[in-house]
Amino acid sequence: MMKKSAQPSERIVAIVGRPNVGKSALFNRLVRRRLAIVHSEEGVTRDRLMASVEWLGQRFEVVDTGGLALMDRAQSSDEIVRATTEQVHAAIADAAVVIQVVDITVGCQPMDVEVARLLRKSGRPVVVAANKADTPDWDDKTGDFARLGYPVRPIAAIHNRGIEGLLEAVLPHLPPPADDTDLPRLKVAVVGRPNVGKSSYINRLTGSDRVIVTDVPGTTRDRISVPFSLKAADGAVRHYTLVDTAGMRKQFRVRDSVEKFSFFRAEQTIAEADIVVVLMDAAAGPGKQEKKILALARERQKACVLLINKWDLARGTGVKEADYEASLRKELFFLSDIPVVFVSALSGHHIRRSFEIIDAVAARLMTVIPTGVLNRVLHDAFQKTQPPFSGRRQLKFYYATQTGQNPPRITLFVNEPRLNNPTYQAYLTTRLRDAFDLAGVPLILRYRSSHGQRRPDGP
Repeated sequence: MMKKSAQPSERIVAIVGRPNVGKSALFNRLVRRRLAIVHSEEGVTRDRLMASVEWLGQRFEVVDTGGLALMDRAQSSDEIVRATTEQVHAAIADAAVVIQVVDITVGCQPMDVEVARLLRKSGRPVVVAANKADTPDWDDKTGDFARLGYPVRPIAAIHNRGIEGLLEAVLPHLPPPADDTDLPRLKVAVVGRPNVGKSSYINRLTGSDRVIVTDVPGTTRDRISVPFSLKAADGAVRHYTLVDTAGMRKQFRVRDSVEKFSFFRAEQTIAEADIVVVLMDAAAGPGKQEKKILALARERQKACVLLINKWDLARGTGVKEADYEASLRKELFFLSDIPVVFVSALSGHHIRRSFEIIDAVAARLMTVIPTGVLNRVLHDAFQKTQPPFSGRRQLKFYYATQTGQNPPRITLFVNEPRLNNPTYQAYLTTRLRDAFDLAGVPLILRYRSSHGQRRPDGP
């Protein structure tokens, strides 16, 4: 039962309604990006999706929710339906104002009335968005929703019709902005196979049931963004956005269109992330899918941390962390620099430590290397291992300078960039990584000729 709660101070707008009325289409329209999956299948949205919006000069957060398919006080034997309903209730409690979305083409339905009754109990201001009013001919049909007891605005989310009028009715209900300054946040993508514990890990880390967790593989379909702050040992507070993703299955196992789009979203999230956290089931060990995910993160030049989840179960078999990690690194030899942490999202084992490691990797992304020290390390590396030849020509190093961060980028000035090769590239990268503690962070080396000829990234 929905209880009336204190009015929140945050500028949050929740979008609620029964299934398949166009909530995600409205969410995407407001954020001006396709963040939520829109599909004719009911129940596609399950978790709460949150994104920042700036509209008519005002900044606020908008939350998309799953469809309410239960009558008030009704119970469901379906674990996902029940969890989705709980997420909707939580979104309403957090919101300053609620948009109830209805389908104008079918009129006011009994479930619409039930949703409105639920919202009335919450005490939140509500505006009804009568969606799918594609033309002005539909506008007169809004009277059918008067029984809901809230102001009604006709809209067509897909066609961008009536959105400004809707927001003009919504924005006055938001509290005054506390601070318009945007906090810089690094994006941390949590990825892995279905049902390895990605959502459980985020919930344990943030101390809330922010993401739906069930034993059903594939529960998470959209990307779920969760703001998170960590107070470091030095007293500094660093801000992150944790992104839960759909489980990445093998391509031939991706069957329906919603799951295919979820898989694409997970790949896109890796491309947009600053740090990729790969969760692996301790009992299952590294399979082809984990190797593919890690290779994708490396290909995209992303910082990476590997978490071995469900370690509470593995410890019961007598296996030791040191032995497990040694075997793991032997199999994942191409990722020897990536930090590995053994965790249990269920028991909380090493959860705090895992994010301290992630925070350390984040700090390494922003490393600034003094030019003098950088050049001494590289000159020493060239002296200790002879650089490659091509015919009578040998690669000669003159000097280097750091030219970027996130990830660190270094330009080396040499006689002829083409003389470098992958083996020597790997050697120099390892020397630099060891010298400046860059574990888990990609290091991009660019070569420029002392005569102005530039070589593309990499060897």
